[in-house]
Amino acid sequence: MSSSTTFKVLSLMIYAFAIVETTMAGDPDILTDFIAPEGSSINGSFFTFTGMRVLITEQPPPTFHVLKATRKEFPALDGQSVSYAVLEFPTGSVNPPHVHPRSAELLFVVQGSLQVGFVDTNNKLFTQDLQTGDLFIFPKGLVHFQFNSDAKNYAFAISAFGSASPGLVSVPSTLFNTSIDDNLLALSFKTDVATIQSLKKGFSP
Repeated sequence: MSSSTTFKVLSLMIYAFAIVETTMAGDPDILTDFIAPEGSSINGSFFTFTGMRVLITEQPPPTFHVLKATRKEFPALDGQSVSYAVLEFPTGSVNPPHVHPRSAELLFVVQGSLQVGFVDTNNKLFTQDLQTGDLFIFPKGLVHFQFNSDAKNYAFAISAFGSASPGLVSVPSTLFNTSIDDNLLALSFKTDVATIQSLKKGFSP
């Protein structure tokens, strides 16, 4: 085999491997146009989600609020590798640090302004002050947050995800609203058990 042919074969193998890796990084591909509930007869209503209509009829919420359109709320998204969320931020409200383990998040500020940021795997913080009309990308699997620091104005944003089920891991809730041992948390945060217990009380029902 000539060196040229060897190079071409190796290049093809590397390219094929890259395609496989890219495919594995998203939702599983499907072999049908869409996934319908077994044995059901569907029509256009199956592909329609009406859960966002409340945004037109209701007043802005008093606290941070999210409306989701993921596979759970909108079954037609199953296998389509997309989902959606609408985020409402009253003045001074925050979407606490969290992670989407299965997707990046592309956020679009529709109204108001937001302070946003994420932390990479080298513990470097990237922040930005967003205005109406701005977009910001939160890379897949990294801790990130959004905050409406405006003392007067409500903020409204839309997030798009590259997965029908991006998942959500809230950092504060995961740490302080689960049964992780108090001593372990105290050692991890270099504090005492009393402080950990006080933090946990803030997350109790």
